Amino acid sequence: MRYLLDSHILIWALFSDEKLPKSVLDILNSPENEIYYSPASVWEIGLKHMKAPDKMPVSGELLMECCERASMVSLPITKTHAVAVNRLRRVENAPPHNDPFDRMLLAQAKVESMVFITHDHLMDGYGEACVMTI
Repeated sequence: MRYLLDSHILIWALFSDEKLPKSVLDILNSPENEIYYSPASVWEIGLKHMKAPDKMPVSGELLMECCERASMVSLPITKTHAVAVNRLRRVENAPPHNDPFDRMLLAQAKVESMVFITHDHLMDGYGEACVMTI
């Protein structure tokens, strides 16, 4: 199976954070699974690091290097992904979600028929079957 990891899941996985559930560790450690990261996550983490390095000690460059060392696969952002972002809709009465990085990651996962692993429960408001909220 192919999985795309949300930015915070990447950090938890790469830096052995105890917040990462065993179920996700099992997915990451299974040789049958392909684990992907997006340049959108590298960009997002890079911006957070530049803005507040004390709160986000990981730079975008370090995140990318760690993903590569962990044999994760980079999922390039395509024009199809960019268009798919505009097709995402929130289910009726879902609370607002204004994170453009998450929207791109969700669009990528949906277009590429991947499972998107996130901890952001607001992502459930898109009603997309590809979202795995932990």
